Amino acid sequence: MEAQNLGKILIIDDNEDLLFAAKMLLKKHAKEVIIEKDPRRIPFLINNNSYDVILLDMNFREDTTSGKEGFYWLNQIKEIDPKAVVILITAFGDVEMAVQALKEGATDFILKPWQNEKLIATLSSAIKLKESYDEVDKLQKKQKQLQTDLKKPYADIIGASASMKNIFSIIDKVAQTDANVLILGENGTGKELIARAIHDRSLRKDEIFVGVDMGAITETLFESELFGHKRGAFTDAKDDRAGRFEIADQGTLFLDEIGNLSMPLQSKLLTVLQRREVTRIGTNKAIPVDIRLICATNMHVHEMVMENTFRQDLLYRINTVEIFLPPLRERQDDIPTLANHFLKSYSQKYRKNFTGFRPAAMELLQRYQWPGNIRELQHAIERAIIMAEGDELDSRDFFFLSAKPASEKAPTAVTLNLDDMERSTIRRAIDKNGGNISKAAKELGLTRASLYRRLEKYGL
Repeated sequence: MEAQNLGKILIIDDNEDLLFAAKMLLKKHAKEVIIEKDPRRIPFLINNNSYDVILLDMNFREDTTSGKEGFYWLNQIKEIDPKAVVILITAFGDVEMAVQALKEGATDFILKPWQNEKLIATLSSAIKLKESYDEVDKLQKKQKQLQTDLKKPYADIIGASASMKNIFSIIDKVAQTDANVLILGENGTGKELIARAIHDRSLRKDEIFVGVDMGAITETLFESELFGHKRGAFTDAKDDRAGRFEIADQGTLFLDEIGNLSMPLQSKLLTVLQRREVTRIGTNKAIPVDIRLICATNMHVHEMVMENTFRQDLLYRINTVEIFLPPLRERQDDIPTLANHFLKSYSQKYRKNFTGFRPAAMELLQRYQWPGNIRELQHAIERAIIMAEGDELDSRDFFFLSAKPASEKAPTAVTLNLDDMERSTIRRAIDKNGGNISKAAKELGLTRASLYRRLEKYGL
């Protein structure tokens, strides 16, 4: 038998001679063999590491024949790790005890003194069972993620403008590779659709696509969400949980709004990307992962590198290929196509009979600047269809847009609305500084992060 076929084995027995003999035998076949004579250390060992197989003696010095101690520690192991593969060993075994052990969660039962070949064969079978448990667990996690993804609205990428044709060309070139991709663009431009399009045209298209909104993950939950945790690793860790990296194994991992990560979290992410392995919180076991990485952000990450708020080595790692999605105001030729697509979709959803747009309505849609980009256009048409009557949408059905001219005027001196005043002040600062966010933030007395939050708040 080749070395390391038996994985990582923990042996617990109060007989030191037996422990030594077992370790000498198994170290030739296992990746690692850990021995322990004191069963009271079991909770510590199980909580701080993971094992492929656990060999547990049924009788310790306090009770040498009944097997009660063995059953007690078996239950303790199963409570900590329900998926643990445990083989019980005893010199006083019988069929009744074996059946009870299996009912209480043991994988197998072996008598000592054992035959070396039989012990190795039993462990080999247990390892295969452990692998099947792990595979089922991973498939269940992937199935759950796939079900979540199926519930998300997904529309094909629509656009025939020159900028979109260029993006389609880039997607065709990059999709068949495993190159890391960074997608840049304002909120609502469709960055996730581009990421999914790359995945759907890649060699991993039959595997899972896992999306993560990095802006919605708190610092305290970052490692748990991305790398996973072991049951009991922290207060709310009720079960073992695979992180998004594990779930995305063999597939594509999409990290949206990556520019929101703090420097410490950027460092942790970089380490995982370099090593291509994750370690769940509460364990020391490194788990290799094979993913296609796609990231996206609405922030100016290259400027952030210059300002030391984004790691340059992380940027190099994630942007083998960059794709810039232009805002909708720069691809006005695509507005009629997008608008008609959403009209058809929402007419069916709400059982309406709208057939198109009147010229004044389409003129309004093309004149409007769409600070919220495609997402705002989509919501505007949905709202209009819900409220309008007839078979065509007119400009009056978009009254909520016409109240916002393409170029907002600064509030007059009599305007006392604080939001309006702040929006106008921010717009003037950005215009004055030629769109340079860093200079505008400095003039406004804000950090870049604070200014970005306000830009998103006001749809600027």
